[in-house]
Amino acid sequence: MVKHLQKKDRYEELYKNFSWNVPKYFNFGFDVVDRWAEDRTKLALISIDRSGKRDRYHTFRDLSVESNRYANALRRIGVKKGDRVLVILQSIPEWYIALIGMFKLGVVPMPGTVLLTEKDVEYRVNRAEACMIFTDKDHADIVEKIKSKCPSLQHLMLVDGTREGWLNYQEEMDKSSYELSQQETGKTIPSDPMLIYFTSGTTGHPKMVLHTHSYPLGHEVTARFAQGLTKCDLHWTVSETGWAKAAWGKLFGQMIVGAAVIQWETPSRFDADGLLRAMERYGVTSFCAPPTVYRLLIQMDLSKYDLKLRHSMSAGEPLNPEVIRVWKGAFGLEIYDFYGQTETVCVLSNYPFMPIKYGSVGKPTPGHDVRIVDDAGNELGPNKEGNIALYIGDQRPPGLFKEYWKDPDIMKKAFRNNVYYTGDRGYKDEDGYFWFVGRDDDVIKSSGYRIGPFEVESALMEHSAVAECAVVGADDPKGVRGIVVKAFVVLAKGYNPSDALTKELQEHAKKVTAPYKYPRIIEYVEELPKTISGKILRRELRKQ
Repeated sequence: MVKHLQKKDRYEELYKNFSWNVPKYFNFGFDVVDRWAEDRTKLALISIDRSGKRDRYHTFRDLSVESNRYANALRRIGVKKGDRVLVILQSIPEWYIALIGMFKLGVVPMPGTVLLTEKDVEYRVNRAEACMIFTDKDHADIVEKIKSKCPSLQHLMLVDGTREGWLNYQEEMDKSSYELSQQETGKTIPSDPMLIYFTSGTTGHPKMVLHTHSYPLGHEVTARFAQGLTKCDLHWTVSETGWAKAAWGKLFGQMIVGAAVIQWETPSRFDADGLLRAMERYGVTSFCAPPTVYRLLIQMDLSKYDLKLRHSMSAGEPLNPEVIRVWKGAFGLEIYDFYGQTETVCVLSNYPFMPIKYGSVGKPTPGHDVRIVDDAGNELGPNKEGNIALYIGDQRPPGLFKEYWKDPDIMKKAFRNNVYYTGDRGYKDEDGYFWFVGRDDDVIKSSGYRIGPFEVESALMEHSAVAECAVVGADDPKGVRGIVVKAFVVLAKGYNPSDALTKELQEHAKKVTAPYKYPRIIEYVEELPKTISGKILRRELRKQ
């Protein structure tokens, strides 16, 4: 286990003296969940139902024995080590029980968002040759429509209710033993396949990101360093179960350090007041949410909520400084931005013992050599924009994915010169802080300048009229500049589109960034197109 982060520690010493300890055999279910389960009273999970009025508490002991039963149920129906299973479930305890049971058995779960369409489900099952789907009655109709097109699909299981041709979760659990040992399942080594996530598809078809059983070990850095968690914390990461953010904030690192996690089964509509009231009621001490959620929360009267938070974080997309300012004004807490991908654990972060530079994603987490490089892998100097890349030296970081499964050409592009290219652009300043510019495809080239959309978006977000915005490159209607900066703006309550407001926003952006970066075109919209994980789809805006 890595040393817990203390404020008195110096970043340079921590970073320099850190080393990975990857054992010969490792299994998250047996070596983490079952170990904490030796204390039969230790809380692992609080699950709030969709109404927000009922909850269920689970200890590590509960998750240990229930995951044993689930693994035994899979063994009985013939699911074996290496088989892939698509899991489409809400934020409910059964998601944990199923995944941990699969890890113990060596089965490879593929978490999927509850917003998947028929086409999405069919693509995932066939691409991975999955043998089973575990879902709820809300999604059974979708599965029924595509199952005849999926030759690898052998087993269907419902977590709730009954249906012809489907296994019922509770019935299968009732038939299964609470006992399970590694002598029965066989040990897993760190390089064995463990988990597949499909990327959100912001730049093309979703890719299969294959992680191995070493992946949870990498997330100890996420929990201890980026999130600053201890075994005494109650942590809430706002994330749907279908995305890697759930692995970041609901499962691996938190359970390794012994922190309890809380989750809310997704309501029909996002309920900012309900979320804040639940944080207050349950005494949440550590909170992480994507910028989209924070932008909605700061629209509330935050003075009404008496939170016990000691640490706030954000990841998923860069966090606008204006959001940080409002949150700190209400609760006296900074929001510590950090960075990583579906393919990695947290590799860049801000830390409580270091000054924050608003807009920066911080410095490399221990165990990760992050660099700004050119296309040939040469490291660039301070303030020079390039590729954000993870250098792979003598030891591959355990949290780095194994491969884009079945995509060798994409693998060759991503791994070159002993470097993993993230596909993101950024730069490092003279103090060693990293700054995110944008996805490589999102950077705007206008009049000889390279303009990162995030900087312009952050400037606009400082204006009280802007609730949300996205910036892209667009054809110059005057035909002079080729490409110009265009902003799509969602207005805050009480504001209406007007030429005067457009002029005001443009002048504001000029002052906050630079005259050549301001949006020459502003279009007001009701909402922004987003992936089902909540990330802005700039490619859709570029098409417009």
